[in-house]
This record gives sequence, C-alpha cells and structure tokens, in this order.
Amino acid sequence: MSAGSTPAGARAAIRGFIMDKFPNAELADDQDIFTLGFVNSLFAMELVLFVERHFEMQVSNEELDIANFRSVDAMAALVERARLAA
Repeated sequence: MSAGSTPAGARAAIRGFIMDKFPNAELADDQDIFTLGFVNSLFAMELVLFVERHFEMQVSNEELDIANFRSVDAMAALVERARLAA
C-alpha cells in the first residue's frame, strides 16, 4: 500500500501540500481553507492537480465541487471515494 492510500495517509499528504505553500499557518483537518483565505482560483487549481497526480486519480466534473476541496477532511474523503470506486 503506497503512502496516501489510507485516509490518514491522504490527510497527511494533503495537509503537507497545503502547509508547504503556507508554512506559518495553523490548520486543522476540518477547517475551511476557503474561509481562512488560503485559496484563490490559482491555488484551487493547484489543489485539484495535486490530488489527481499524487493519488493517481481523475477528478470528474461532478466532483469539481467546492465542497470536495473545502478542507483536508473533504479532500481525503474525495480520495477515499475514488479509491473505493476503483
């Protein structure tokens, strides 16, 4: 099983990606990164690309919903749903 293939691993990878961009920020897995001001349109696309590349999955148009990218927990759940569907 590769890193990030468990829900905890996915959370760690996603949190790491965000914290690399905002090293001095404090972020809980359930916090809304849009409300906190972490995300602009460019970073939103970076998040989608990171999720697709890191977890070797395709985010469908239906899944390109802000709710799926609002928090570390939401992105980890998206990854888990894709893993279970595969």
